[in-house]
Amino acid sequence: MVAGMDARRGLFDEFAISMAVLTRLPVGVAGHDEPGAIGASGWAFPLVGAGIGGVVAVAFFVAEALGCGSAVAAGLAVLAGIALTGAFHEDGLADTADGFGGGRDRDAKLAIMRDSNHGSFAILALAFSVGLRGAALATMGDPIHAGLALLAAHAASRGALPAMMHLLEPARADGLGFTAGRPSRAVALTAAVIGIAIALAALGPARGAITLLLAAAGIALMAMLARRQIGGYTGDVLGAFQQIGEIVMLLVAAAK
Repeated sequence: MVAGMDARRGLFDEFAISMAVLTRLPVGVAGHDEPGAIGASGWAFPLVGAGIGGVVAVAFFVAEALGCGSAVAAGLAVLAGIALTGAFHEDGLADTADGFGGGRDRDAKLAIMRDSNHGSFAILALAFSVGLRGAALATMGDPIHAGLALLAAHAASRGALPAMMHLLEPARADGLGFTAGRPSRAVALTAAVIGIAIALAALGPARGAITLLLAAAGIALMAMLARRQIGGYTGDVLGAFQQIGEIVMLLVAAAK
């Protein structure tokens, strides 16, 4: 099922669908649950991601301005992102870690990933995700530097998702990963270009290119693992892709 840009929807509708999927904001948009609608709207993922990054950056800046200190500001910034997205991607990372770490075979892994209960692998994955992002932001310290890194990481990590959906096959014949639809090549390329452009503008050509390459390598390794473990991707695996991309980009941006 290939999802291209649907002529029945305008660009604003597709942007609203992306916002409804990726955030907890009360966006009133019809058709986001139609098969293929999410995939066709994937070009807007990095734009929504940039908006999320902007909110997180403001949270970091305000906390610093109030004298909370870099460590507390970093923690509050990560918390703001989790609140805005409803821990959507974090939940995917947790389920993926449990499934890949605890399942004996493909069917068992998929069954574990569908289970809403979280085990040891999930808890550890979440701890590392929150901890590493918070540590990276605290290391940056400077709100401007941190804010630009957040814009880049949130935009580019979500901009990579349509490409992964285009290149890999859904591991299930149901669930969010399947019903979202396979983005067309044009949608995948548009999302990737927008995400890359935002990251390069925020981080600069040299640092931005290095950051993007390392994030792409991390996501590619995760994609290879997902193909080997379950034969493709699910909605949870897409969440893991986003988290890996964001973590790597923040860590590289924080490096001296």
